[in-house]
Amino acid sequence: MQQTGTRRVEAVVLDLGSVLEIIDDRAFPGPWVERLGLPADGIMSRLEVAMPGSPELGEITEAELRACWRDALALSEEDADGLMEAFWTWYVGRLDVELDSWFRGLQGRGLKVGILSNSCSGAREHERLWGYEDVTDTIVYSHEVGLAKPDPAVYALTAERLGVPPTAVAFLDDVPVNVEAASAAGWQAVLHVSTPASIRALELLIEGQGDQDPPARRTTGSLPVPGPGPHPPSG
Repeated sequence: MQQTGTRRVEAVVLDLGSVLEIIDDRAFPGPWVERLGLPADGIMSRLEVAMPGSPELGEITEAELRACWRDALALSEEDADGLMEAFWTWYVGRLDVELDSWFRGLQGRGLKVGILSNSCSGAREHERLWGYEDVTDTIVYSHEVGLAKPDPAVYALTAERLGVPPTAVAFLDDVPVNVEAASAAGWQAVLHVSTPASIRALELLIEGQGDQDPPARRTTGSLPVPGPGPHPPSG
């Protein structure tokens, strides 16, 4: 039974990278730093300044991203293909089996489920190997909708697509500013630190036992973050 004053959870939304997907930073750009004889910050700065628009907002295509990186690093076509392959290997990572299994069981418990991911062109196609399109009610990729976390509009859009009020959404993300923005949007937000702790925190919200009246301070760790209020802008 829900406790008095708690908000009923009707939908659970998870992030992908570093949440459902375990990311290995050794895959990219690591091998290319040594291969090209560049310092780690040198290769990343070149890749970042090479982009004429925001990949997260869908302002450049996957092909345009590849071309930008090829030109920025003066790569051959073969090496440009290799760099992109390394990027997608890093981007997709490997599945967090424990969290994935828990997530896939939520629809059977009468909950709606969704994914909200800051992404880039090609993400949906490369992440299809996990099969989430078949087991979720919606997947909101930032590059497809032109909105990225922590923009309040992307949280409103996701709740609308799920057909639930914002206060009925439980959310898990590994980036504090995204969690804070979700909380400000009315969601019941949890900061991902470890899989067991995150599952416990989300289960408490689903069971109506989460702390809905916390002190006016941001909580760290895999715990619900305080409700709507002023929050710093993202970096």
